[in-house]
Amino acid sequence: MSTIKEYLTADHARCDDFFAMMEDKANTSLADAKEAYEEFAQATERHFQMEERVMFAEFETKTGMTEGPTAMMRHEHVQMRSLVKQMGEALEANNKDKFFGLSETLMILMQQHNMKEEQMLYTMAQQHLSAESPRIVDMMESMIVE
Repeated sequence: MSTIKEYLTADHARCDDFFAMMEDKANTSLADAKEAYEEFAQATERHFQMEERVMFAEFETKTGMTEGPTAMMRHEHVQMRSLVKQMGEALEANNKDKFFGLSETLMILMQQHNMKEEQMLYTMAQQHLSAESPRIVDMMESMIVE
């Protein structure tokens, strides 16, 4: 069984793979990128929900920190959700320049966000939640996206 940090870090890599696939397809044809975009958007939303509905909630309950790192990560999730939505709209409009401009912005934001989570928040979560780690990973693994 993986730790919270291992599980969520691996899921970052999974989302990154979907992102790279989407960009590769979009380089050839925006029409061909729509399915890859949907896969990326769904994987990313699932990741956000695993964090927000499970890990962040458990961390906040255990530590009492509700206005700290989890609040900042939620704020960044809102920004990334907006960019993902706008990318989908650019695909629908067949606007390659807008799609790739948004994609570049999202990639930079995701890299910075993921680094903060992996180096700081996941480490803190693992320290505070190590005893509950198997249960929390199971909850994230079996979660249905709303």
